Amino acid sequence: MSGKKDHNISCEECSAREKGIFCKLKDMELQEINKNKVTNIYKKGQTLFFQGNPPYGLYCMSSGKVKVSKIGNDGKESIVRIAVAGDILGHRSLFTHDYYTATATALESSTICFIDKKYIHKAIEENPLISTNIIEKLCIDLGVAEKKVASLFQKNVRERLAELLLLLKESYGIEEEEQRWKLNIKLTREEMASMIGVANETLIRFMTEFKDEKLIEQQGKIIYIIDEKRLIEFADLYY
Repeated sequence: MSGKKDHNISCEECSAREKGIFCKLKDMELQEINKNKVTNIYKKGQTLFFQGNPPYGLYCMSSGKVKVSKIGNDGKESIVRIAVAGDILGHRSLFTHDYYTATATALESSTICFIDKKYIHKAIEENPLISTNIIEKLCIDLGVAEKKVASLFQKNVRERLAELLLLLKESYGIEEEEQRWKLNIKLTREEMASMIGVANETLIRFMTEFKDEKLIEQQGKIIYIIDEKRLIEFADLYY
C-alpha cells in the first residue's frame, strides 16, 4: 500500500537531518539526494512494505512513527522495533538481497522519503560517509535485538513490562511535571504484549497491577509513568 505523494522535503530543511544517514553530507551532495527521492505521507495503518516482498529501495523517516513487525507461522504478530524520525527502513534486506523479513506499518501520520535501490547503491559507492552511517544504524539495530533476546530469556513478565515502559519513556516520554512522564505513543494492548512476548491477557493483568501499585496511570491508550524509580528497580536496570 503506497502513501500519498507530497512535495519533496529537501534534505537540507528536514527536521530529522541530524539524525539521518545523510547528516554529514555537504549541501551540493544533499541536492543530488533530493533529485533521486520521493516523499510520501502515510496515514495511520498504511503499510510501507510487506514481509516476503522484494526490496526496491530505502525508506528514510522524516517524521512520525512506524512499527516493524514479523508474522510467525502461527499468524501472530511480533513487533521488532518502532522507527522514528531519522531512522531508515528496509536497509537490511536491501543490502543482503533478501526479501523483506518484516512488515512496516505507520502507527501515525508519517512523512517518509523513498530512494530507489540503484541510486542508493551508487551513492554509497561514491560517498563512504553514507556507508559509515548505515553501518552505525545496523549496529544499533543489532544491539537492540540482542538486548531484547536477553530480556525475553532472562527476565520475568513483570521485569519485561517495566523495562518496556522505561524504554518507551526514553524514546517517547514527555515530562509534564516532576516525576510524571507522558508516553507520546499510542500502542494497542496486543502490540505491547507482542513486544514483551506474552499473551494479551497476561499484559492486561500486569498493567492492572502496575496501576494498582501507583507505578503508572492510563487515560485511554495514553500511559503516564508516575514512579520511574520503582520501575527501574523492577526492570533490574541501572542508569
